[in-house]
This record gives sequence, C-alpha cells and structure tokens, in this order.
Amino acid sequence: MQRAALLRPLAAPPLHPVSLLAARRRRCVHGGARVRSVPGEGGSGLGGVGAEGDADAASWLSSAVGEKVDELLRREENRALLEGVEDAERRVERARAALADIERQEAAARLAREEVRRLEKRRDEIAESQRELLQAREMIDEAQRSLSSSLEEGSFGDMSSGNIDEDSERLESVKAATVSSIVGVLSNLPISFYEVQDLPQLLLQSSIVFISCALFGVTFRYAVRRDLDNIQLKTGAPAAFAFVRGLALLESGRTLELSTDTLISVALDGAVSVVENIFIFLPAAIALDYCFKMRFLSPFPIRKQ
Repeated sequence: MQRAALLRPLAAPPLHPVSLLAARRRRCVHGGARVRSVPGEGGSGLGGVGAEGDADAASWLSSAVGEKVDELLRREENRALLEGVEDAERRVERARAALADIERQEAAARLAREEVRRLEKRRDEIAESQRELLQAREMIDEAQRSLSSSLEEGSFGDMSSGNIDEDSERLESVKAATVSSIVGVLSNLPISFYEVQDLPQLLLQSSIVFISCALFGVTFRYAVRRDLDNIQLKTGAPAAFAFVRGLALLESGRTLELSTDTLISVALDGAVSVVENIFIFLPAAIALDYCFKMRFLSPFPIRKQ
C-alpha cells in the first residue's frame, strides 16, 4: 500500500509531457521508414500506430519509475523513512478512530442529556398533577363532610327527645370524656413537673385536670353537635374553659391589695394561668375533633335505630 502511494506522485507527472509531445508531433515507422504525421492526413492507420506508441511510452515510463522506487526502498538508509511513514499512517488511522469514537460518545451524551431533561420535565408535571389531585381530594372530602353534616342537621333538626338513643348517647359521652381527659393529663404533665414539689401534689393536680378535661369533653360534644366545620365554635369552647379555670385558680388563696405592683403581679399570674390552661384544653379539643372526623366518636344527637 505504501509503495503504491509513493508510485502515484512519482509516475503521474511524466505522463503529461509525453502525451502533449505525442499530440503535437507524432512519428510513426511504416515499412522501415520514418513518416511524419500531419493533422488531417494519413488516415486511421497512422493514428492507431501513434496511440500504441503513447501507450508503450507510458508503460515503459511507469515500469522505469517503479523499478527506481523499488531500488530506493531497498536501500538500507531509506528503510527508516519507510517505517516512519508506516508508523505515521497507523497513528493517523488510530487518531481518526479515536475521533470517531469521541464523536459517537458526544452524540450519545447529548441524547442522554435530552432524555434526562425530558424525564425531569415529566417528573415535575407528575408531581404537579399529584398535588392538584391531593388538593382536589381534600376539597371533595371537605365537601362531603359539609354535605353530610348539613343533611344530618336537617334530619335531626325536628327530632324530638323520644327519638334520641340515650344509651348510645351515654356511651359516646363516656368515650368523649375519656379521650379528652387522657389528652389533657398528658398535656399538663410538663407544667406539673415544673410546678409541683412532690408526688402527692402531682397526683392531686393530675386528678383535678383529669376531671376538668372529662367535663370539657362531654360539653364539647354537646356544644359542637354536628357543626364539625365551625372553627370558631371548636376554638371558643376550649378558650372559655381555659379562662374560667385559670381565673378560678388565680382567685384561690390570694389577698388583693390596691397597689400598682399588686395589680401588675395579679395580671401577670392570671395571664400565665390562662395560657397554661389553654395548652391543656386546646389539645383535648383537637383530639376530639380528630375522633369525630375519623368516626371514632359520634356527634350529638344519635337517632334510634
């Protein structure tokens, strides 16, 4: 392959002068005599002889050049040059292969990036759709609860006391009192640990909170009835119990003096007591509302079956 590549640049140029010389001046031998060929004369026979002469000259020149190139390549001092040319060709081939591989990798990387962007866009669309579905589901659940509450209020609005299932009402009141008292006592434990000094005082305060929260649970159930979406009613009931109990605790065992310092101290103690009781009754109200929505508790009233 290398020898043919070297022969092409060496053999091609000499052919053109020979062809031009043959075109300008053609000499043919006919019957042992040299004949000058003139354009337009001599006929087709002389033209065929000239073409054969050109072909013989080109063949002889190509063979001569090939022999010369072979002689040059067989020389010891030119072998290193030939090996260098072969190494250069191999390096060029390897470079071309590496370049083609890099181009293929870049094309694959572009396709991968486009696929990743498409998948990320699809993921964002799916997440947005899921959020919209969740919002729609929450709205549907809220509408269903409101509709059921409205229907139940309409059906229980004209109910007489004889149509109420008293046994079920007592059971639901006990359940509401139990849930409210347990959650209230648990909510009061951090406050009790901070205020009490011994175990009997802790038991006494926890028992008072237990009874207060039990009464709150029963009252909350009868106050809210089936108006479960009335946020003002559900927050007003624990706030009222917190104010009453907080101010009652403030009143017990304190003598009031008409002085600025005493009034400020009483106001601060009353505010702290009310806030403490809000942290007791508000979690109980949240637990009761959750039980109503989860159908663990039934709101008042309950119709006889």
